[in-house]
Amino acid sequence: MTRPSVDVVVPFVGSDEALARLRARLAALRLGPADSLTVVDNAPSARDRPQGGARVVAAPERQSSYFARNRGAAAGSADWLLFIDADVDPRTDLIDRYFETAPRPGTAVLAGGVVDRRPDGDRRQGVAERLAFLQSTLDQDNTVRGDHPYAQTANCAVRRDAFEDVGGFRDDIRSGGDADLCFRLAAAGHGLERRQGASVTHLSRETVPALLRQKARHGSGAAWLERRYPGFAPREDRAALAKWTLRSSASGLRALARRDRDAAIRSLLVPVTAWAFELGRRFSNRVVDA
Repeated sequence: MTRPSVDVVVPFVGSDEALARLRARLAALRLGPADSLTVVDNAPSARDRPQGGARVVAAPERQSSYFARNRGAAAGSADWLLFIDADVDPRTDLIDRYFETAPRPGTAVLAGGVVDRRPDGDRRQGVAERLAFLQSTLDQDNTVRGDHPYAQTANCAVRRDAFEDVGGFRDDIRSGGDADLCFRLAAAGHGLERRQGASVTHLSRETVPALLRQKARHGSGAAWLERRYPGFAPREDRAALAKWTLRSSASGLRALARRDRDAAIRSLLVPVTAWAFELGRRFSNRVVDA
């Protein structure tokens, strides 16, 4: 089929070396003649970079990935916007796979697949990375089901006219902007479809502190969303969470004794991430302009 044009937008914060690695990964992405690829540097010191692969646009004014995504969307004019994160590795034929089946007329959001990086034979996964793999942390099935379905911006496509009609992302927040956009699109009568075959590989957090910071940020976003959309993410009962933590920790210690690494990681680390998420609710989800 003749597919629509697509602008690929990737928010980024990091070193020049990390940017070079990102551009190398994105270079494998197959673009059509009407497609574009834009990396948006969201660091306070960001600057436009020379050509030589993905175009790099600076967005230093506000440190929010959603601000960066809006900036990247405004740089193009294609029929669809494809948002992927800087910590994913896209398939070469990702864009084509999104449109192997034409979206239904009322659809404005396509939720692509997100698969956590599998272990290779030469490297043992760290604890945080292993947990992400065991839990399929970013699997879109975790968010497209239930009463408040949404697509995660790790890998999703949005029809440009619908995106612009609802005002794009809320760009003064740290987390939860993907859910908020999908909820506003749904309220405007637009639908969501799965595209599991259009997949990316998620390069998970490699350290426990980085994982816990991520969970706390997600907790902040969940609290913000709960205030806007009551029932989306109610607060956990702290007493029940504490009891479950004790039971799970005991199971984890037994797993350690029998040298079952995966069971130990799940039982010992999942409660810690749950507490990080709940404690993250106490922090503001708003960002301050640079």
